[in-house]
Amino acid sequence: MADKQQTLTKPPPAQAKQREAASTISRERLIELLNEDLAREYQAIIAYVVYSQTLKGAAYMNIADELVKHAGQELQHALIIAKQIDYLGGDPAVTPRPVKTSDDAQEMLRFDLENENETVRNYRERVRQCEALGEFAMAEHIRQILVNEQEHQIDLATALGQDVPDVTRPEERA
Repeated sequence: MADKQQTLTKPPPAQAKQREAASTISRERLIELLNEDLAREYQAIIAYVVYSQTLKGAAYMNIADELVKHAGQELQHALIIAKQIDYLGGDPAVTPRPVKTSDDAQEMLRFDLENENETVRNYRERVRQCEALGEFAMAEHIRQILVNEQEHQIDLATALGQDVPDVTRPEERA
């Protein structure tokens, strides 16, 4: 019985690796990662502005209106992340990640969903990293951003007629 209890309470190897990685992060590395997040927020602002204005057809009018709201939320996220970078003693990034465009509405929404999936994954990791550094207030700010990002993810998956992707595990990179 004792062996079974130990098995149930021992974290899976992937979670143990994540915790170990989060616990060895430096403030300088966190600044770098937050700047990557900031560049992704800039990318999202641009994408949502462009997509909301270029989606065509009656079927996309409600979606376009929602993307306008997303753009405003992404701007708020960028301001919060920039403030956290400054708090840590870093300089906020000024360049967005590249924005993919398309004439196909479904493809644009897929681009957005892929970006939101990556953002959710990264912010989940950022929360763990902030907590490992004892930056609990910063972790709370990022949790609030994460709530919005997951709502965006749900909106986009729903618009595409898909289930919300499971991004609970780090993305495997080839």
